[in-house]
Amino acid sequence: MTVGAILNEKGNTVVSIRPDATLEDVCKLLLEHRIGAAMVLDKNDDIAGILSERDVVRAVGREGDAALKRAASDVMTTKVETCIEDDTINQAMARMTKGRFRHLPVTRSGRIIGVISIGDVVKWRIEQVEREAEEMRSYIAMA
Repeated sequence: MTVGAILNEKGNTVVSIRPDATLEDVCKLLLEHRIGAAMVLDKNDDIAGILSERDVVRAVGREGDAALKRAASDVMTTKVETCIEDDTINQAMARMTKGRFRHLPVTRSGRIIGVISIGDVVKWRIEQVEREAEEMRSYIAMA
């Protein structure tokens, strides 16, 4: 299965903010959408960074509540790894595991078209294992 198949199932909504948004704004956005990260897009809608719950926690842990007034661009991760629709789920999972991150933007021709999370990947993997087990049970029952 491919990353594109996950996007087709879950949708390709990209929740984003601008680099000058405050961490307080980011926290509200993450809460509102019940997500763990938001893309930071520049004025041309190109990826400037990604800002995750972990980034917010690190900033608040270092600076206290004053961090909530900081700009997203001060705290975001700027080296953003991406994948494409044709990547396999296993490739995406390996990239997320190796890089130790939980959100992976999906691009087409350099433009963001969606984001998958480790939760999306795990859900797909569990469904795959359950399908395989059911197929095995059916095969054994017919033998």
